[in-house]
Amino acid sequence: MTAYELAQVNIARLKAPLDTPLLKDFVDNLDPVNADADAAAGFVWRLQSDDGDATAIPVFDDPWLIVNLSVWRDTDALTAFMYQGRHREMLSRRREWFERVEEAMTALWWVAAGHRPDVAEAEARLVHLRTHGPTPYAFTLRTSFPPGADELAPAAPVGDKSRTGD
Repeated sequence: MTAYELAQVNIARLKAPLDTPLLKDFVDNLDPVNADADAAAGFVWRLQSDDGDATAIPVFDDPWLIVNLSVWRDTDALTAFMYQGRHREMLSRRREWFERVEEAMTALWWVAAGHRPDVAEAEARLVHLRTHGPTPYAFTLRTSFPPGADELAPAAPVGDKSRTGD
């Protein structure tokens, strides 16, 4: 039986460059929020550069987008972290720092325990969610699927390269 962990990606479109006064509170809280995540029950891993965060890692070839990519034990662990403490405070202020967008900016999916997704995989999951809505391949907290459901799901439609990452 395969053990699973929950991968999550969220991206955000900046309102201004990270080094501007508008983003100062956000930037000043990155290290503390990341430290809270690292210490949270059920946290497994997060994408980061040598700077300790992922703000310099490109996503969708768009310099105005920043990415957060992490792996958690399960949806309960992720939800508990998201909606408490310093992260909750920062989440409540997101409209100060990030543009409002209509398309999905967050996706979840199950990975085999020990797998660490990369940005290309995360981009494929987001594109799939935007195109097909929540499925076992890419879903949301509101519409989630159990671990292993993707193995039982039918293959992606012909021409859907997000399943293979091609």
